Amino acid sequence: MIHARGLVQTFSTGRGKQKREVRAVDGVDLDIAEGEVVGFLGPNGAGKTTTLRMLTTLLRPTAGTATVNGFDVVKDAVMVRRSIGYVSQAGGTFSQAQAGDEVVDHGMLYGLSRAEATRRGKALFDELQLDGLWERMPKNMSGGQKRRLDIVMGLVHEPTLVFLDEPTTGLDPQARANLWEHIRRLRTERGATVFLTTHYLDEADELSDRIIVIDNGQIVAADTADNLKAQVSGDLVDLEVSDDALVAVSAEKLASIASSVDTDGRHVRGRVQRAGRAVPGLLRDLESAGVALDSIEVIRPTLDDVFLTLTGRSLRDAESEKPADEPTPAGAQQ
Repeated sequence: MIHARGLVQTFSTGRGKQKREVRAVDGVDLDIAEGEVVGFLGPNGAGKTTTLRMLTTLLRPTAGTATVNGFDVVKDAVMVRRSIGYVSQAGGTFSQAQAGDEVVDHGMLYGLSRAEATRRGKALFDELQLDGLWERMPKNMSGGQKRRLDIVMGLVHEPTLVFLDEPTTGLDPQARANLWEHIRRLRTERGATVFLTTHYLDEADELSDRIIVIDNGQIVAADTADNLKAQVSGDLVDLEVSDDALVAVSAEKLASIASSVDTDGRHVRGRVQRAGRAVPGLLRDLESAGVALDSIEVIRPTLDDVFLTLTGRSLRDAESEKPADEPTPAGAQQ
């Protein structure tokens, strides 16, 4: 469904002597199979949206090649657009048109009759909890309602390949869970392929068959969530010691089974392979050494741990390091 090799997107920043070239995307290779739900994960500014814009023909690649649904994104841009669904991060509704008219007009642009576009649009309104809003203008909708309207417009022509760029931004927990279920049904009931960009770790973990991690414009990992988590060196064991004087001996005992140990006040932490098997023996050793614990916690690796292992920083921390919007590279197709 998607095949890309060496995708590059550059843009210029600054003026005069301060002018420099920045690579928003730096040699990205992608292979997405039919029927996959792929989570494209990375911090703001990492190149997620820029990559998606190239794949959806909104940006011409500076270098590299890509085919989507068998069509070249440069030579066959119109055919790519006709064959996909796209929900942008910014949204695309006209604030002063009635929501239903927006959906029907969008469906008719894809060749649907007015009656069929109306039927499909109203069905999607029911599924995404927009019932009763067919005649309301987007300017009078909440942020979450407008986001769901964007998604209806991207799905009304029932594409077999759907690009969703941060689809749950601004949704409340109930609406977010509802959308997750709809994304699952795109694959299970319609056989659709879904390319999902997100910075929500739980979203990527819950929905994706495979996760691709991008950082600084380059792919740094691509695998299932379970396999990526398995690359992290063990479960995190967190001991809270009852007495400051016992921290050192606790760290020594934990170090006998952990790859590395650090302390923070009365907390002693370390990564332990197969902690479920190793912790009972650790507890016996601590008891023999006279160490009393206020608590012990075993935490399985998360996708944020994966990101920390791959890049040396937490994804959550990285979110605040870069601007919310990636710069718009030169060469945007109008």
